[in-house]
Amino acid sequence: MKSIKIAIDGPASSGKSTVAKIIARNLGYTYLDTGAMYRSATYLALKHQLDDSKVEEILEKLSEYPISFGKDEKGQQTVLIGSIDVTDAIRQPDVTNNVSWVSALPEIREELVAQQQRIAAQGGIIMDGRDIGTVVLPDAELKIFLIASVEERAERRFKENLEKGITTDFETLKDEIAARDYKDSHRKVSPLKAAEDAITFDTTGISIEGVVDFIQEKAKKIIDKG
Repeated sequence: MKSIKIAIDGPASSGKSTVAKIIARNLGYTYLDTGAMYRSATYLALKHQLDDSKVEEILEKLSEYPISFGKDEKGQQTVLIGSIDVTDAIRQPDVTNNVSWVSALPEIREELVAQQQRIAAQGGIIMDGRDIGTVVLPDAELKIFLIASVEERAERRFKENLEKGITTDFETLKDEIAARDYKDSHRKVSPLKAAEDAITFDTTGISIEGVVDFIQEKAKKIIDKG
C-alpha cells in the first residue's frame, strides 16, 4: 500500500492536532507534532530568559536539550526536552502567549524544519502546524487547511484547559486567539496561509469525528490510486 505525506494547517485551536493524532493512529502513520516542537523551543527560551536578541543561545539550548517524542503508560504521546517531560508545561499560557515570536525567528524555523523534513522523507507521516503545506512539506500528497470561528476555537481551548486543571477566562482566551491569528498571519517568515493546492475545510459546528472522516476519505482516495 502506498504511504503518503499528509499536511494539516490552520490557526490556533482549529482542531489540527486532535484530528492528526486520530488519523495517524487509524492509518498506522507517524504523527509529528510540529507545534509541540515550537512550543518546546519557546519553553527553553523562557526558562533561560532568552529573548529574540539571543537566537544563537536558543539554538544552543535546542542542541543541548533535543526535542523528542515518547509515550506514557496509557499510550498517549509525550514531549521531551532532553530527558524532561514537558507535555503539560508547553501548554501553559506563558508558552502559548510567546510561541509566535519564537516561531517567527528564521534561524529557529530553519533548524526545526530541517528536523521535520528528515523525519518526513520516509513517508507514512502526518504533520500539523501553520506552514506545513507551504514550507515544510510542499510536496505532500494531501494538504488540508482547517478553519473555525474564534468563538468556537476559544470554547475548545477553554474545555481543554478545564480538563487539564488550568484556570482561564473565556473572554481572555478569545482575545488571545484573535491576537495569535493576527500575529501568525502577518509575520514576515512563513505566515499562516493555505497552500494553493490545499483543501480548506471550515470545522465550525462539526464534530472531531466528522473532520476525521472528511480527511481520511480524501487520504484513502489518494492511497488507493497507488
